[in-house]
Amino acid sequence: MRQILFSGVIGLFLTLVGTPLLIKLLARKGYGQYIRDDGPRDHHSKRGTPTMGGIAFILATLVAYALTKVITGSQPTISGLLVLFLMAGMGLVGFLDDYIKIVKQRSLGLRAKAKMLGQLIVGIAFAVLALNFEDLRGNAPASDRLSFTQDFGWHLGPVLFVIWALFMILAMSNGVNLTDGLDGLATGASVMVFGAYTFIGVWQYQDSCAITGSPSCFEVRDPLDLAVVAAALMGACFGFLWWNTSPAKIFMGDTGSLALGGALAGLAILSRTELLLAILGGLFVLITLSVVIQVGSFRLTGKRVFKMAPLQHHFELKGWSEVLVVVRFWIIQGMCAIVGVGIFYAAWAAQK
Repeated sequence: MRQILFSGVIGLFLTLVGTPLLIKLLARKGYGQYIRDDGPRDHHSKRGTPTMGGIAFILATLVAYALTKVITGSQPTISGLLVLFLMAGMGLVGFLDDYIKIVKQRSLGLRAKAKMLGQLIVGIAFAVLALNFEDLRGNAPASDRLSFTQDFGWHLGPVLFVIWALFMILAMSNGVNLTDGLDGLATGASVMVFGAYTFIGVWQYQDSCAITGSPSCFEVRDPLDLAVVAAALMGACFGFLWWNTSPAKIFMGDTGSLALGGALAGLAILSRTELLLAILGGLFVLITLSVVIQVGSFRLTGKRVFKMAPLQHHFELKGWSEVLVVVRFWIIQGMCAIVGVGIFYAAWAAQK
């Protein structure tokens, strides 16, 4: 369990200290945020704020994981490395998108096809690798069955599994991306979900089939290392939040939002809690649905359901202050995380 403590503390320290250095570097190069004219007018004051801040917590997470392994003398696992690969790969796609927006002065960044292609390459590589590297018990990092709190149902087979994994990765990456519209909103919400996955990883490790063999045990290949990765991400995001909260000194950009979405999807897939992620990350799902509803309603009826989508901007246009929206949405996300962890525990207790 020392690994979890070390990874969380190191991740927190690195972003608390490293983020202001990144802010100075980005500001010196003039890498400021582009603000679209069709957004809330209050956001125009944020124009020029350094972006691509996701670099800070991506690097902090990678370093925290590596240092934890060195300090504790433990070996990295394929599950932990796969989640880090997915996070860093999606972050790289987001970085290219941010870089083109800023340096090339193209407001939409990467072309849609190029951005999708990058996400598909990273997602497919993750999904294919996750079905390999079986341990001595025959467990690969991922299972080709659907899961809620544990695997259930029929085997999807490798092809359908890759499609399902891609859907989860793209959905969560874009969900976090849509949520990242207000200072600290996506960062704070992510801290809560990573905290939940730290708890889930520890619980799965304590009741692993490799250790207990009880009827309620968890057939997860590397639950403790998944908790270590989740703790590193939680600590790194927590430290980044110090600088990202209102008024934000730096934005995470697509670099950060795509990386966080990828990490969340990776943790859900490898911890066999795929469908539970929709509850644990309920705020991301809610905000994504608001966009789907808005677009669908306008195309079908010509009318808009919300004043503006994503949902957080609807409440801004209703007169809520940015801080009020963020805090109340954090409360919603906190309740989602609590309910999700409660469901996970209840499912385990029901099998005892």
